[in-house]
Amino acid sequence: MDTNGAIAWDVYADTCPTRKILDRIADKWTVLIVGRLSTSKQRFGELRREIHGISPKVLTQKLRELERDGIIVRRVYASVPPKVEYRLTPLGGTLIELLDAIRVWSETHIESILEAQQVFDSQARDGEGEED
Repeated sequence: MDTNGAIAWDVYADTCPTRKILDRIADKWTVLIVGRLSTSKQRFGELRREIHGISPKVLTQKLRELERDGIIVRRVYASVPPKVEYRLTPLGGTLIELLDAIRVWSETHIESILEAQQVFDSQARDGEGEED
């Protein structure tokens, strides 16, 4: 507990539940889902079309996890066929700026990263089998 009587969470402690949340929000699919939901509510099919490479199974799993964590809310409309929409909660909205910054950083620095990877891979190939 801290001086105010609140629990002092420590993400560096292996048993701290904040690690599970860190795993969730650091996940690439979470970054992309929150990014898409940051501007408007979306239906499952819209999310699937806009987030290339995500399978229906993984999208369903991630949406359920985010709903359980209070990051998104799922609304089912009584219609035939049933209409389901997802939107960010106020808590989820607090992630927009953080996760958008990560996305922008990734897009801004990808060329430097790809170059560094090529240099590293080239050096690793050239030095295969060598030990210090």
